[in-house]
Amino acid sequence: MQKSVEFTGKNEDAAIAAALQQLGLAREEVSVEVLELAKSGFLGIGGTPAKVKVTYEVPDEPQAAPQPAPAPAAQEEAPVSAAPAEEPCRPVEAACPAAAEGDERAEKIKSFLSGLLERMEIQADPQVKVDAEGNYLVDLVGEDLGAVIGRRGETLDAIQQLTGYAVNHGQAKRVRVRVDAEHYRSKREESLERMAHRVADKVVRYRRNVTLEPMNAYERHVIHTALQDRPDVTTYSIGTEPNRRTVVAYSQGERRD
Repeated sequence: MQKSVEFTGKNEDAAIAAALQQLGLAREEVSVEVLELAKSGFLGIGGTPAKVKVTYEVPDEPQAAPQPAPAPAAQEEAPVSAAPAEEPCRPVEAACPAAAEGDERAEKIKSFLSGLLERMEIQADPQVKVDAEGNYLVDLVGEDLGAVIGRRGETLDAIQQLTGYAVNHGQAKRVRVRVDAEHYRSKREESLERMAHRVADKVVRYRRNVTLEPMNAYERHVIHTALQDRPDVTTYSIGTEPNRRTVVAYSQGERRD
């Protein structure tokens, strides 16, 4: 059985994000119909509110039935799917020190991103940290950064790629630059991992393969990694970019390729 709910936001992504947060679902678990488009501008910035219709499948678990006995279990499940999304990235980021003063690459990252964000008419402060492997982790700090993230992180990916080009241009040794906003990447990764296990459970229960929506290479990697230790399912990818999809298939203890 399916249900549909309408949500509005500053742009399509903000409306979808609000829907997913309220429903406690991953992007892959819903289908979205854009009812009213937001006006797009430079790099996808929207100036007109958007309205979307989100359709999702009602869980067919026995605990979901309105019976007295399963009620406590249903209450216990809610925080498991929703609460962790805000937490895990913070301790990890806290462990990474801020870039040292005088770090030429860090200064170049800040300068490039500040100029780009100014052109996009977005107020955000690039905060740069360096992890143990020498990768530069940039957190864009500000309010209402949905336009920076874009649909499924596409604008954020473009910003990250441009920043990497700018920082590594003319350098003998290249460094990796990871740009994030509002902890989107950590939340997205966690959402994909939870979704992967929910889909795997259904695949095992019904012994039917499930093909996920198109994802980029990194997101497919997250799915493969999340399920690599489960002997009851196997994963593989089909199709060509940008519509390449991951399949979660029933397995009787077979090893993955």
